[in-house]
Amino acid sequence: MLRSSQPLTGPNRKRCPEDEVLLGMVLDEGERGFIIDTRSAQAAKQARMTGGGTEPKSSYPQWKRLHRPLERGRPLQESFIKLVEACNDASLSMDRWLSRLESCHWLSHVKAALSTACLAAQCLDREEASVLVHGAEGTDTTLLVTALAQVILDPGCRTMVGFQGLLEREWIEVRAAEVRLGTPGRLHPCYLPCFFGVPQAGHPFHLRCARSAYSHARLKQEAPLFLLFLDCVWQLSRQFPFSLEFGESLLLALFDNAYASDYGTFLCNNEKERRVLGVKENTHSLWAWLNQPEEKKKYLNPLYSHNPLVIWPSVEPQSIQLWQGLFFRWIRPSQYLEEARAEMQRLVEAK
Repeated sequence: MLRSSQPLTGPNRKRCPEDEVLLGMVLDEGERGFIIDTRSAQAAKQARMTGGGTEPKSSYPQWKRLHRPLERGRPLQESFIKLVEACNDASLSMDRWLSRLESCHWLSHVKAALSTACLAAQCLDREEASVLVHGAEGTDTTLLVTALAQVILDPGCRTMVGFQGLLEREWIEVRAAEVRLGTPGRLHPCYLPCFFGVPQAGHPFHLRCARSAYSHARLKQEAPLFLLFLDCVWQLSRQFPFSLEFGESLLLALFDNAYASDYGTFLCNNEKERRVLGVKENTHSLWAWLNQPEEKKKYLNPLYSHNPLVIWPSVEPQSIQLWQGLFFRWIRPSQYLEEARAEMQRLVEAK
């Protein structure tokens, strides 16, 4: 599995021999690959006017392009804001609440992200084909898809340590990785050829998570892509309650620290900025704190049992639910949920 930004073909349909050779080396003779573009076909076509575009079929004959549009900018941010406002309006009737929930389209974004990640995972696992995922810059919906696909495919990414490693290499540092599938001894290399070693890559946390949904300011580049990823992982944990070593509390902690943190893990927009500012030297790591034995116990899933298989989530409307633990956490007391988790932990340890 590979990911990159869009090719710079431009209005004159320029070619890049280096890209063609690079993608050609991925496939053996007679093999085929899939390019999953997270933009609509129309948006990809319009991008040529500003220097971007897509891979011409004539230059990449072994690759089939699939368009799976995912929102990444202002529409996603507005959806998040509308959902937060609806969740905090206690005066709504049932009909009005359901109407507000539907009109914000947040669950549609969750469904679309999971569906696209499943498509990438199916191409790898069932078609045994190579997959290139890209959108525009390759720092938003592209890594959303590749990260989710790895959680679906790789049981190692569902452990506490493995999930932290996934966040580091996909969202923060961006480095090469491997996706190990359920079949013993079977590996799918997950290379990031267009970003590997490039310090400007990674998710721009400072721009995307500059303010919360409660802020009256509306920054142009703000968008809750990381929250959308965490929501999708929560959907996986709900549908497969025994397959993820960590629980909801870890996802909530990651959300909190992405927007406001005492640690340097999610600071800046890319690795280059972190190096220039000396973030690693001048701040503490969130992972170091979470992995302390006493702290780590708070985030583990007491029902966890190693599952070596691929987990295929349902994306039917009935299967996608609102993440109440996050969106209702400020208006509904969590005392009873915490007591239930503590009792569950006690029963597991007593066995």
